[in-house]
Amino acid sequence: MSTQPTAPATDTDPAPRGPLLMVMLGLITAIGPLSLDMYLPALPAIAGDFDVPAAQIQLSLTTCLIGLALGQLVCGPLSDRWGRRRLVIIGVGGYAVFSLLCALAPNAPALAGLRLLQGFAGGAGIVVARAIVRDLHSGRAAAKYFSRLTLIVGVAPIAAPSLGGAVLTVTSWPGIFVALGLIALLVTLLIAVRLPETLPPQRRSTGGLRATARAARGLFQDRIFLGYALAQAFAFAALFGYISGSSFVLQDGYGLSPTTFGVIFGLNACGLVVLSQANGKLLDRFPPRRLLLTSLSTQAIAGVTVLVAAVAGSLPVLIAGLFLLVGAIGMVMPNSTALALDRHPERAGTAAALLGGLQSVVAALAAPLVGFGDPGLGLPMALAILSFALVALLSVLVLARRG
Repeated sequence: MSTQPTAPATDTDPAPRGPLLMVMLGLITAIGPLSLDMYLPALPAIAGDFDVPAAQIQLSLTTCLIGLALGQLVCGPLSDRWGRRRLVIIGVGGYAVFSLLCALAPNAPALAGLRLLQGFAGGAGIVVARAIVRDLHSGRAAAKYFSRLTLIVGVAPIAAPSLGGAVLTVTSWPGIFVALGLIALLVTLLIAVRLPETLPPQRRSTGGLRATARAARGLFQDRIFLGYALAQAFAFAALFGYISGSSFVLQDGYGLSPTTFGVIFGLNACGLVVLSQANGKLLDRFPPRRLLLTSLSTQAIAGVTVLVAAVAGSLPVLIAGLFLLVGAIGMVMPNSTALALDRHPERAGTAAALLGGLQSVVAALAAPLVGFGDPGLGLPMALAILSFALVALLSVLVLARRG
């Protein structure tokens, strides 16, 4: 390979690790949940405004995820060659521009197309933020850092639906995308002034596209890396089945108001934050793999609970199952990310790109699957959640098995 080896990062590397850096990385990573969650209360209104079925509006969730995947796949390897800082500024700045353009979308197909571009720009920031963490930390330290990062990122899904609902009380749905654009613009200004470069020139790869392709092929040939990557992807797909279907199920099926939906969504996100912080403490006693298997098993149990609730038409049981589902992600994401990236420190950007890209591609399947048929009391959503959760657990047990 023509790629210059990168020295594995350790916790003694001289690089900035202050609270401001964590806040900046958290804000960059929060672009994903903000993009997906903030306009959830407006989905029924957008469908009515454009006079299209719910499934067609849910397609804008899918295109945003595809954009997130493509942005990560393209910009992750580029960050290994060009450094982290330049790409993250371009990505977050582009996200601000495309968010404002989404507010001007004249119809559903145009909105879906602009969401693709918006996701692509946001994906650049997300993948570089992961690579920065791997530049600075490894092993359990990386898993702990990702857990602490989730505390900041977790605020986004808690606040996003409520913020979106608040915007809808004073204006129509385009105002949500204007707010997203303004938030991204402020984040761009912050990182342009304060974000440091964590990948010095001597540690950057020097190969071209062919070398990058060989590196990516090597990652996919690593059975254990692939197992952890697929586990994260399908676990997130289960979560995305909830994200894309819950507004229709809870508001249309069970008659909840947008405000009540936002409160429930926020409480579920609180569970994610609590478990992610508990994960950081548990890592002092248990290895990341054991915690990952426990959380994936919990997610599968949550899928069964949601399915039982949908069949029985029980709103309390449904809410309990969804809370368990979202909370488990707080332990799945930091542990699976650390375990996957720890295997390839010399290709952190490329590994983070494949990890995030695979996650977005697989999750993009959830929206159309949930959109098939009448959302009703949540049966299509429940079947999708349970199926994805079981595949996530099997990915670790089969592909990432020990030995």
